[in-house]
Amino acid sequence: MPISTPSLSFSSVVARLRRAGCVFAEDEAEILLSCTRGCDGLEAMVERREAGEPLEYVVGWAEFCGRRMSVEPGVFVPRRRTEFLVGRAVDLAPERPVAVDLCCGSGALGAALAAARPGTELHAADLDPAAVRCAQRNLADVGGRVYAGDLYDPLPRSLHGRVDVLLANVPYVPTGEIALLPGEARDHEARAALDGGRDGLAALRRVSAAAPDWLAPGGCLLFEVSERQAPAAAAIAAADGLAARVAADEDAGATVVVATAPEG
Repeated sequence: MPISTPSLSFSSVVARLRRAGCVFAEDEAEILLSCTRGCDGLEAMVERREAGEPLEYVVGWAEFCGRRMSVEPGVFVPRRRTEFLVGRAVDLAPERPVAVDLCCGSGALGAALAAARPGTELHAADLDPAAVRCAQRNLADVGGRVYAGDLYDPLPRSLHGRVDVLLANVPYVPTGEIALLPGEARDHEARAALDGGRDGLAALRRVSAAAPDWLAPGGCLLFEVSERQAPAAAAIAAADGLAARVAADEDAGATVVVATAPEG
C-alpha cells in the first residue's frame, strides 16, 4: 500500500504531479512517498518535481537494469531504452571480459554489464567531475575503476588491444535539435552529455577512429544512435575498419550499432 503522511496523502501527491504534467504521476508518487519519512521532506521533493526537476535528481537515483544507480543534478540520467544496448553487450561478452565504459555518466552501463558478467575487469571514464563521482559510487561494488578525462585520454595504456567490450553512450542529439528535447533533459542535464554536434555524430567519430587501437581481436564497440542516424553511424565504424551492424528494439525505441574488430 502507498505510504501517506497527515497532510500529504498519496492521492494529493498524485493530483499535484498530474497538474505539473507528470505522465506517470501514480508511479512517481509512490517513489516519492517511499523515499521520505517526514512531511517536510516530502513537500520539498514534490515541489522540486512540480518545478520540472527530473525525478531521478529529486530522489538521488535512477533504476537501470534492475539496479539503483546514484545520480546527481546535471549528470546524464540513464534511459530505460539503453538497457537494450547492455543486453547486447552481455550477450557478446566473453567470460571475465575486459570492458570500458566511455562517456560513462553515472556508470550505469558498465555497472550493469559487470553485474551480469561476474569477474569483469571494468574501466570507465568521463570528463564531468559530477559524473565521475556518481560512477565511483555505482561501480564500487563491481570493482570498477573510474577515470576523469576526455574519452580514451585517461585510460591506462595497458588496455591497448585488450578491450573485449567497449560501451560508448556518446551524445548524439544534433545541436539544432537540443531545443526540441523534453524540458527535463534540455534544462537540467549537462549540455555536453546531449549535444552531438551538427549531425549528432561528432563524438562518435572520435570514439570510432581510436577504437581499433583499444579493442581486442573480435572485441566489440557498442553505441546508441537514433534510427535515422544508424546508416551513417554504421558507415563511420566500417570506414574505421570495424564490421558494423545495426540492432534495434522497436518496443523500447532503441537503436544500437555493434562494431566488431577483426579476429586477427
